Amino acid sequence: MNVLIIGSGGREHALAIKIAESKNIEKLFCLPGNAGISKVCELVKIKQDENSAILDFIKKNKIDFVVIGPEQPLSLGLADILRNENIVCFGPGEKAAKLESSKAFAKYFMSKYKIPTASFQVFNRTEKEKVLEYLSSSNYPIVIKADGLAAGKGVVIPQNFEEAKIIIDEFFEKNIFGNAANKIVIEEYLEGEEASVFAITDGEDYVVLSPAQDHKRIYDNDEGKNTGGMGSYAPAPVINSHILKEIEEKIIKPTILGMKTEGNPFVGCLYCGLMITKEGPKVIEYNCRFGDPETQVVVPLIKSDFLELLYKASTNQLKNYKLELSDKTAVCVVLASKGYPDKYETGKQICGLENLEKETIVYHAGTNYIDEKLVTSGGRVLGITVLGKNLKDAIDKVYLEVKKVRFDGCHYRTDIGKKGLKHFNP
Repeated sequence: MNVLIIGSGGREHALAIKIAESKNIEKLFCLPGNAGISKVCELVKIKQDENSAILDFIKKNKIDFVVIGPEQPLSLGLADILRNENIVCFGPGEKAAKLESSKAFAKYFMSKYKIPTASFQVFNRTEKEKVLEYLSSSNYPIVIKADGLAAGKGVVIPQNFEEAKIIIDEFFEKNIFGNAANKIVIEEYLEGEEASVFAITDGEDYVVLSPAQDHKRIYDNDEGKNTGGMGSYAPAPVINSHILKEIEEKIIKPTILGMKTEGNPFVGCLYCGLMITKEGPKVIEYNCRFGDPETQVVVPLIKSDFLELLYKASTNQLKNYKLELSDKTAVCVVLASKGYPDKYETGKQICGLENLEKETIVYHAGTNYIDEKLVTSGGRVLGITVLGKNLKDAIDKVYLEVKKVRFDGCHYRTDIGKKGLKHFNP
């Protein structure tokens, strides 16, 4: 099978490594890819938003299957274009992808199908006075979200009305998220512990991967600004078998059925970003693709043929599919550039990868080769993943490995996975 992966980050590198293991792979391509992905895929110099050029490449190279990694091509309807040409692809159509591309759409959808989530209000950019009036009588903390795609950074949690006023000014006047903030969603603040659950679905049936936990904030102890994710681990013990069953019955099944009822069956990876509250699990947000950096811990724990799984999901063949998962624990630590998540430096030489243990998995996110030297080219540079016999073992091992890698300005969190340890008896 000739396969094309769309995307250029750590998530796509994780998908590429796992797909490359399949016995069914003939040729594996990725566009635009990155330095790490070039070791397992033939890179294609086409941007991921150039739909017509992508289609031409697929036809010329007799691609059998396309795996769409990031949210942007999905929101631009790439999956629809491919399916109209009878090209098999993994990823939801544009209308189904609105679960991620519009937070307002997702909230109204959850309200309609009685899927547990935080109470909310939606406002347009033109309603600034109305927004401020609402916020002046709200309970704090409160959650303010840009409606559209904002690279995982369009969520702010003000602690009081004064902070909320500043945020609204940044959204509407300073325009920090552009058109993504033409609408905003204001939600009640949920108390609890966050976790992520991924369901691979063909629009009717589904399988669930190992629950994961992301670490969004830039600094230890969940302090500082939101990022695209500074590390992750799986399985996350906050989601035990009982809670997972509840998530399936109250969230995953009604979401898949609801999308089918709406005439927009969801085919691909349904990412449920959850808060595990005292009242039970509630949806914070949906994503319509694999998470980053959760993919870097969830995918290595899949023992089944990964390409086969994705293809079966894309061709309505998941009924009675038995997924095999590892009993190990995976931890991923993200190494970031100086300044990230704000303005960051690039072009710094990366050293030490040759000193890592053979079993350690290195996922490239923002890297490039210049004059045959590996250098930084993004905010999040590398994800270092280690599998251990349990969570403590994986944490200990991954930080021994992280210390071996260096580049000028490199920084990372030192507490990835540690909040999971409190769920175990000493």
